[in-house]
Amino acid sequence: MTPDRILTFAEFRLDPMSGHLYRDDEPVALAPKAFALLQCLVNQAGRLVPKQELLDAVWPGVFVGDAVLKSAIRELRKALKDNSSEPRFIETAHRRGYRFKAPVMVVDRPAGAVAVATPRVRYARSGPVNIAYQVVGSGPIDLVFVMGWVSHLESFWSEPHFARFLNRLSTMARLILFDKRGTGLSDPVPVSQLPSLDERLDDVRAVMDAAGSERAVLLGVSEGGPLCSLFAATYPEKTEALVTIGSYARRMRDHDYPWGPTREERDQFCQQIIEEWGGPVGISERAPSLAGDPAFRDWWASYLRMGASPGAAVALTRMNAEIDIRDVLPSIRVPTLVIHRTGDQLLKVEEGRYLASRIPGATFVELPGNDHLPFAGDQDSLLDAIERFLAPARQRHRPTTVLCSVVTVQSASGGDDRALLERVFAREAAFFRGRLASSADDRLIASFEGPGRAVRCAMSVVTIARQSRIEAKAGVHIGECDVTAMDGPVSDISARLAEAAGDHDVYVSRTVVDLLPGSGVVFEERGNVSVGGQARPILALAVSGQDNNPRVV
Repeated sequence: MTPDRILTFAEFRLDPMSGHLYRDDEPVALAPKAFALLQCLVNQAGRLVPKQELLDAVWPGVFVGDAVLKSAIRELRKALKDNSSEPRFIETAHRRGYRFKAPVMVVDRPAGAVAVATPRVRYARSGPVNIAYQVVGSGPIDLVFVMGWVSHLESFWSEPHFARFLNRLSTMARLILFDKRGTGLSDPVPVSQLPSLDERLDDVRAVMDAAGSERAVLLGVSEGGPLCSLFAATYPEKTEALVTIGSYARRMRDHDYPWGPTREERDQFCQQIIEEWGGPVGISERAPSLAGDPAFRDWWASYLRMGASPGAAVALTRMNAEIDIRDVLPSIRVPTLVIHRTGDQLLKVEEGRYLASRIPGATFVELPGNDHLPFAGDQDSLLDAIERFLAPARQRHRPTTVLCSVVTVQSASGGDDRALLERVFAREAAFFRGRLASSADDRLIASFEGPGRAVRCAMSVVTIARQSRIEAKAGVHIGECDVTAMDGPVSDISARLAEAAGDHDVYVSRTVVDLLPGSGVVFEERGNVSVGGQARPILALAVSGQDNNPRVV
């Protein structure tokens, strides 16, 4: 049976191209082996297929017994709502085999038709922004899929390779997809106000809440990997596991990270976007195995056009180039799978190896192939690795540490000035969703879920203090904190930064800066500060986007 033919029986439709079964155009969750077994039976409808023939067809080269076959038959009957004593579809010939008894029609796929039904698009509210999302399947766990660069939910399903990839994921878990703000079907945002990682974390949370997901596996492709990694470190209680495919810790080349592009190469790609957007930009590096396919080239060009404007694509490319999560990786405490193809033309396999080496307990799977897009090339080997990783039941542990950003505000003021500063700090921390800690001596301390909120809170507090002629200075650092307290290295470094700052200055660590591309905040180098006998680079806030705040050094 060629993949451009569709098999129909009763209210069901079996689509070999998508690798999925549909009931009245709604996907029916089936494990890959169960689907293969159904396809084998349906292709030979009316014939008694011996057990050994089914075993050889569905489990070639693997020794399995009758129990495995019976289990797969039970799964099929459950999916088809078939009664074994009075079967509509699958008839058992005791000790011999099985027969598919329902009439089957073979129909041609209409020219240009979409391989699968497009799932319903819903919207989640993230602050003032509407985020488009879809939910597919009904597996035992939730899986949030985060595509890299740009995306368009409906276009996902119009490309057969991509649709098949997503359908296979939906057999493993309840699949949750979304377009990041500023891309695809989500609300557009001005090119000058593209989302920071903080805002993207909010978007993931908003989509999970709207989909009724309390805890999920986060799967990030390419640029989606850093976002999922940051989410896993910040919200371990919401993260079942982390999977990255063809991803990275830092996008640009550095003396100790020699695999990324140079700034000149990045600028050349941005110029290519400006000149060639509307066509299949970057297809040779992202999907070399499909780059010569006219249909795929047309789809890729359309997908990019629908995903973002050329200006937004350039802005996203430049913003993503500044992401650096290297210092965050050791804070990830959830089961992690890192997948990378050996010949990936866009992101070198060394980048995947680096990711896995820095995340405690991570599993690294290196696969052959040179495609960057996971649905191009041999997607089955990649999906098999994910399925094996998700299969074991894991005991859930309450997290004892989380990634948090700590703000320390220091002031020598006393009396009424001190009382006013404490009220201002408490109010601003609450506004930016921070959690206050007990004050220590001349310090005020709060923790935040994201570095952007922490920085803006510190900026706001010192600006108000300056306007009120109250002494105040602040330090901001991000790292792994105990969930019940803010004592430890992160607080110590934040306090040391505050000590080093001048009056009404905000000093931040390099780690904070590396997580703030797209925030609109500009920084100035301020040398180093000694913490525990180790020199750490510090930066100071210079400008906050278009705000008219006084210069906060």
